[in-house]
Amino acid sequence: MALISAWPLISPILFFLRCFSSSTASSEGSVFQFDIEGSSAVSVQEATIIREQQQAVATGSWVPFAERCQEGFYRTSSGKCSPCNCNGNANRCLDESGICVDCQRNTTGQHCEQCPDGFIGDVVRGVPMFCEPCPCPLPALANFAVSCYRKSGSVRCVCKENYAGPNCERCAPGYYGNPLLIGSSCKKCNCSGNSDPNLIFEDCDEVTGQCRNCLHNTIGFNCERCAPGYYGDARFAKNCTECNCGGRMCDSQTGECLADSPEVSTGTDCPTISCDKCIWDLTDDIQLAVLAIDESKSTLLSISTGVAAQKRLNDLNLTSTHLQVAMSEKKNHAVFWNIQVDDTADEMNDLLREAATLDEQGKEASSKGLLVQKETMETNNRATQLVQQLSNMRDDIEEISIKMKHYAIQQELSPEEIAQKLSMAEKMLNEIKHRKPFTNQRQLADEEENAAEKLLQQVEEFHERYNDTRSLVSDVLEQLSEQDVKLSDLEEALVQALGYVTKTEDINKENTASLQKREKQREKIKEQIDEVNSTLLSATTILAGPQKVNSELSEVIKNASGFYAEIDGAKKELQEKLANLSLFDDDLVEKAMHHAHNLRRLADELDRNLYGVDTNGLVQRAINASNVYENIANYIEEANKAALLAMNTTNRVNDAAIGIDTQITYHKSKSEELLRQAMELQWTADDRNDLTLVDTSQHVNGTVAKMNALRSRLMRAITEMQSAEPVEARERLEQAKLKTAEAVSATMTVTQATTPMDENVRMWSQNLQDFQHSSAAYDSAVHSAGDAVKKLTEVFPQLLDNLRRVEQKAPANNISSSIQRIRELIAQTRSVASKVQVSMMFGGQSAVEVNPKINVEELKSFTSMSLYIKLQKDNPQLAASPDRFILYLGNKNAKNYIGLAIKNDNLVYIYNLGGEDVEIPLDAKPVSTWPSYFSIIKIERIGRHGKMFLTVPSLSSTAEEKFIKRGEVLGPDSLLNLEPENAVFYVGGVPTDFKLPPSLNLPGFIGCLELATLNDEVISLYNFKHIYNIDTTTSPPCARNKLAFTQSRAVSYFFDGSGYALARNIERRGRFSQVTRFDIEVRTPTDNGLILLMINGSMFFSLEMREGFLYLHYDFGFTTGPVLLEDSQKKAQINDAKFHEISIIYHNSKKMILVVDRRHIKSVDNERTAMPFTDIYIGGAPAEILHSSISSHLAGTTGFKGCMKGFQFQKKDFNLLEEPGTLGISYGCPEDSLMSRKAYFNGESFIASSQKVPLFSEFEGGFNFRTLQPSGLLFYYSEGSDVLSILMDRGAVVLNASGTKIQTPDRNYNDGKTHFIVTSVNPERYELTVDDKKQSKKNPVKDRARKSPDSIKKFYFGGSPLRTQQANFTGCISNAYFTRLDQEVEVEDFQQYSEKVQASLYGCPVESPPVALLHKKRKNSSKAKGSHNKKVGRDKDKISQPSTGLKKLHQVVNMQRDPQCHLPMNPKAIEHAYQFGGTANSRQEFDHIPKDFSKRAQFSINLKTHSSHGMIFYVSDQQETNFMALFIAHGRLIFMFNAGHQKIRIKSQEKYNDGLWHNVIFIRDKNIGRLIIDGLRVLEESFGGNVNTWQVNEPLYIGGVAPGKAVKNIQINSVYSFNGCLSNLQLNERSITSASQTFSVTPCFEGPSEAGTYFSSEGGYVVLDETFSLGLKFEVVFEIRPRSSSGILLHGHSVNGEYLNMHMRNGQVTVKLNNGIRDFSTSVTLKQSLCDGRWHRIAVIRDANVVQLDVDSEVNHVVGPLNPKAIDHREPVFIGGVPESLLTSSLTTRNSFIGCIRNFMIDEKPVSFSKAALVSGAVSVNTCPAA
Repeated sequence: MALISAWPLISPILFFLRCFSSSTASSEGSVFQFDIEGSSAVSVQEATIIREQQQAVATGSWVPFAERCQEGFYRTSSGKCSPCNCNGNANRCLDESGICVDCQRNTTGQHCEQCPDGFIGDVVRGVPMFCEPCPCPLPALANFAVSCYRKSGSVRCVCKENYAGPNCERCAPGYYGNPLLIGSSCKKCNCSGNSDPNLIFEDCDEVTGQCRNCLHNTIGFNCERCAPGYYGDARFAKNCTECNCGGRMCDSQTGECLADSPEVSTGTDCPTISCDKCIWDLTDDIQLAVLAIDESKSTLLSISTGVAAQKRLNDLNLTSTHLQVAMSEKKNHAVFWNIQVDDTADEMNDLLREAATLDEQGKEASSKGLLVQKETMETNNRATQLVQQLSNMRDDIEEISIKMKHYAIQQELSPEEIAQKLSMAEKMLNEIKHRKPFTNQRQLADEEENAAEKLLQQVEEFHERYNDTRSLVSDVLEQLSEQDVKLSDLEEALVQALGYVTKTEDINKENTASLQKREKQREKIKEQIDEVNSTLLSATTILAGPQKVNSELSEVIKNASGFYAEIDGAKKELQEKLANLSLFDDDLVEKAMHHAHNLRRLADELDRNLYGVDTNGLVQRAINASNVYENIANYIEEANKAALLAMNTTNRVNDAAIGIDTQITYHKSKSEELLRQAMELQWTADDRNDLTLVDTSQHVNGTVAKMNALRSRLMRAITEMQSAEPVEARERLEQAKLKTAEAVSATMTVTQATTPMDENVRMWSQNLQDFQHSSAAYDSAVHSAGDAVKKLTEVFPQLLDNLRRVEQKAPANNISSSIQRIRELIAQTRSVASKVQVSMMFGGQSAVEVNPKINVEELKSFTSMSLYIKLQKDNPQLAASPDRFILYLGNKNAKNYIGLAIKNDNLVYIYNLGGEDVEIPLDAKPVSTWPSYFSIIKIERIGRHGKMFLTVPSLSSTAEEKFIKRGEVLGPDSLLNLEPENAVFYVGGVPTDFKLPPSLNLPGFIGCLELATLNDEVISLYNFKHIYNIDTTTSPPCARNKLAFTQSRAVSYFFDGSGYALARNIERRGRFSQVTRFDIEVRTPTDNGLILLMINGSMFFSLEMREGFLYLHYDFGFTTGPVLLEDSQKKAQINDAKFHEISIIYHNSKKMILVVDRRHIKSVDNERTAMPFTDIYIGGAPAEILHSSISSHLAGTTGFKGCMKGFQFQKKDFNLLEEPGTLGISYGCPEDSLMSRKAYFNGESFIASSQKVPLFSEFEGGFNFRTLQPSGLLFYYSEGSDVLSILMDRGAVVLNASGTKIQTPDRNYNDGKTHFIVTSVNPERYELTVDDKKQSKKNPVKDRARKSPDSIKKFYFGGSPLRTQQANFTGCISNAYFTRLDQEVEVEDFQQYSEKVQASLYGCPVESPPVALLHKKRKNSSKAKGSHNKKVGRDKDKISQPSTGLKKLHQVVNMQRDPQCHLPMNPKAIEHAYQFGGTANSRQEFDHIPKDFSKRAQFSINLKTHSSHGMIFYVSDQQETNFMALFIAHGRLIFMFNAGHQKIRIKSQEKYNDGLWHNVIFIRDKNIGRLIIDGLRVLEESFGGNVNTWQVNEPLYIGGVAPGKAVKNIQINSVYSFNGCLSNLQLNERSITSASQTFSVTPCFEGPSEAGTYFSSEGGYVVLDETFSLGLKFEVVFEIRPRSSSGILLHGHSVNGEYLNMHMRNGQVTVKLNNGIRDFSTSVTLKQSLCDGRWHRIAVIRDANVVQLDVDSEVNHVVGPLNPKAIDHREPVFIGGVPESLLTSSLTTRNSFIGCIRNFMIDEKPVSFSKAALVSGAVSVNTCPAA
């Protein structure tokens, strides 16, 4: 594989050598072009030129039959000689037929017009002049292709079975070798049958053939022997069994336990320590490396000279490099404890051996020295004795001489006698001298003397060595003592580990016995029956609740609706209720039941038919799950509809009850008022006697009659409703009728009292004004009214009590939870249905209407769809009528659609964008030539550009044929405008009543279809709305190999964020042991997601992805609480859309290790505790678990979206789709789902890329955008002085191309909706199209020469780091495309961009709509308040940043403690110290700069921080040419300023981010800079040049800078605000206290803090990002801990005067709303104080004119006037306060909120204040003083 990347460098050399050595090369030859994908480029082997060329003859000649035609001619049947048509490749052809004979230049065919298999012609189209061997990868030398062809200027190969790659340059999966090496070939992997059986091939290294992932307890190059600790036959019997030797090793063949130390592999040394499996694995890896090195050595020895040898040498060099990298990675495993222990033991043994050796040498030297000394002494003694003897002998001789003289005298000897005696003596002496023994002794003595001298030298040398050794003894002893201590610790640990092992073995034996028993029991029970029964039981339980609630609510609805209709007299309302209740007729129920029965029957048939088609072992489980959930969905759908209807009707009943309350209160007050007026009239009319009440009596009688008539009509309606209900429903309602009988009677009593009352009092008032009455008549009227009021007062409490009892019979909370659970089940069911990877058989008359599972708005500018297709070629209908319809996605009116069809033996892609059809036929691969198995089709549309792909795989290898065809719309249309209510998606056919457009009006498809993806969503035919004529009994689905379209042929799984995998009882595959390990590979572009989760009560283990990095959190019952392990140093970023291997190792039950891509990331120690888990969730978890008590320990509740593979526990694989608990995942890894086509920008972010884009010549580009901001830079590109930019300016879109501006007339593109921009630049015109509305201008410089587009330039989306006049964009940009020079039109993958700054590439928060109003139990109600006479004006000015510093924006209560509050208003803080941080631009701004500042500036400041980076002080001129800054980088303080073009930079040596206070003085004095820290360390820098004029402008920035500032001069990570406190700011020895502006700055508090956002008493507010807004429907939930009883919590204000305000006043929480009609509000007052120092939960829900307020479960609501012309405005939302200009005069408080807010959510989406659009004033984000 290493040579593949080096091939482009080698290929030119090969070509040069080929051309140089080919002396007979033809000038007509050509060189193969380079493949874009990186394939090889090789030279053409020139054929020899034919010696005799054919002569062109204009006309033939007539010759006799007996004569032969000349060479190059043939005789026709008429006898005429005609020239041979052999294309210059032959000079002879057969008579009559003209078939060419002996084709030259490697050609074949009747006219030498073709190339044989394995050869390719010299031209792309037409007849080749010659053919040459396919360069696959090398022509002639190494050609492994069946055939080859040219495509897009490069050669593509159709490889043999064992090879793969565009040029057959690598081995196919299951084979190994190096095809690029001359003489090499691909051989089949041999893993002795011990590889993964789930794979369709044996998995080995593609170059060396070494087997990967040996299973069945085997190891070795070919998995040919049992692993250490196992014995048996790994190759044939495959019975490797664990040694039963109590942890010791055994014989690998017989299993006999070894008495001595365990046998180890060659090259290992573990004499005294029992090494664990990691050591054996490492040993095996080293052995394999040795084998590889030996192979490399043998290969190097066989190297020959030449290009091929050079290439092989390069290959070996790269292989050696990779081997070196691999070996270095192996060395990284030294972090594990076992390896450290082994290394320590080895070092200790070496030291012991060295010490023993030195000791032995010393002893040996000492003994030799003593021996030499002894021998020397002996020799010396002998020499002394000899000298003494010689001396004695001399004395004796002298004595003899004297005695001789004396003897001669005494004896009187004569001289002759004396001479005779002397001669005799001399003879005796000579004899003594010449005696041999004495000579030998002398020689021996000399030799001994020499030996003694040599021994003495050796002794001296040994003595020197002995002294040297003795000097090392102390060090050796010290090291030995240390090693002895370590060995003691190790011995203790080993003893403890041995105890644990013993206990573990005992437990394992018990578990093994119990497991065997359980497995025997488990075999008797069928798993599918339990699963289906449990699912049906849960479904029955779920359905029982809604049915019971539905039965009770139905009676309440019927009775209460009737009562309300009678009281209000609204006949229309009663008829609407009758219409709603008519939905429960018998026919509808019977149809629903019949439909459910049919669906169940179809599911059963599909289950039976797919039983034999299951090629991957997954279809059956998917169908089973689909069947069960489909039945649940059918029944739940009916229950959902009924429950929703009941809920809506219940709301109307409650509203009716509210109306009863309101009207009764109104009538009561009105009656009392009339009673008072009547009494006053009685007093003034005592003297009148002619009063008559005839008219009054008539009116009263008429009203009573009308009431009786309405009651009779009501009773008849009730009777009709009862008769219209099903018998079963009536029986269920009888019990509810009895329970509400008391309420009915009381209500009718009130009805009798209140219905005529209104009419009576109006008539009384009118009559009393028009006539004169008597005193008796007045008395009668007064007593009548009094009795009515009294009766009403007595009945009204009874009515409320009865209504409350009725409500308690059907609590709304249960309904809400049941409906929510039903919706979750439906969503899960549809998610499972969308992932059923099974085809459907279509017979020509069948059709499926699919639920597209995507918002049609996302299909406007970009549409992508893929599906699998297989034709039923043996069907006679298809032969008779081959043109067939495949699919249609579009509007019902046949305008704006995309479709697929088969026409004229071609696959045709058709799309319509409102004008003419665009048809793209794939004529390169006729349908009749398609194989009889599945192929894959992909269609795309980017704006007006469309293209279609066809991929035909090979079932026996990884070779694929790919075809592509493009097209585009000729007109200006570029959007697919689908209407959500009219869009349909038909596959395979259409129903009879649907009319297709003419281009697609064809018979239905015959064959099998399977949907794959729609845009980036996985989609399935089984997520259908309707099916037509689908009979699975007669037409079963077709089987498809799920791995046929996967190049790696490895199993991977796709998670869409809603599903998860659940592996239960993971110890069935491996055991928790001393080393517990989890492995998994992930691939995702998202920022956040849950990867692994294990739960056991309050104990948990979670591995998550947070902002693209790993976040591991766990608690196994530790006394110290949960343990956090995160990639804080950002070593391994996961969300780069590449596969990453994650390993989690739990060592010795006390150390957690995180490894990514075999690289150690981080480790942490904890209490020694074993993992207490049995089940593991992968990629997500059920909602009830994610929102349980462990939710506070999770970084988020987002499921994983992306691909996973290779999940292992203890190196044992799991097939996730076969696990019973898996839900909502699918096979494969769709590339479209891993692309980042969207990007979200927060106003300070941008992304950039460098490409060859001809922006000023022929250019077209487009993209979607969505925003709520009126201005911002969308796109920017500059080329010299020419600038091309697209921006928003006050709601309009503006194109600026080299000074030419085109602006849209509309200024409403910041409406939060998706809009599509297309920009076109050509030499004639500039064009800007927004949502199909085109604006254009002539190109004023069309005559200038075009600029060269060859250079690569950088362009930006969302903003620019360059200084431009426009602010960066806030919002979303998606589906961008360009016309480029180096590639076709493709949707931009922002993940591949080289520069990404603060941009989120997954998700678009602007797109999230508010959720619907949640139905909650209403405990109290309040009437809508009337509108005020005074109209509230609106502020026309744009909201600007406040101009006040740290002072209150509204009225401030000048007290230190609110008497109603438990906590003081201001926490304990440091005087004149301020807290910065929380947001990126937290800062204070000071406008005053002294006049002499440019000459000398001395600042003094105290700081305290833990930040490693951040800005402390900054000031500059407008262009930021002159500047002065103090910031912190890597914990060190840095003082910088410029002096002309130079920059002076003073950096402290120590770090000061220690959380302590430090005094810092920094001085700029012309060309000298000083930095003084704590008065001790003075650092000074200067430069010797001339000082130019140095001027800066206000403001001075303290603690941070404004967005976009300082980037030019300061490193980016120090530009943002530092997190800490500053105090005592002085400039030129004068204090600076009054800031002109403040952003997210609070007093520096003392004491502990907690998570939350603190709003200080100095005043301030937060303006949320435009992605969050309050429209007609929303839910806001948050928690508060106030320090003042009054203050504004939330405020939203629209441009038309509508507003929503939530505030506290004296502990009462109020929500006030104006919807364009009038003000209305509701309030909640808690029994306990809201200001008690505890956290309180507040929830506000709005649905149009209904607003509900929930404070700590105390609920109130209000129903305001309905505004039929209401518009869903998206305006900024203020938290904690609001500018005075936006407040209305009707609000009861105008103070800012003082206290803490946390867990703020809008529509169930968390709101991060750190990413807010503006944080103004004294607001501390993410930090709140603890209570």
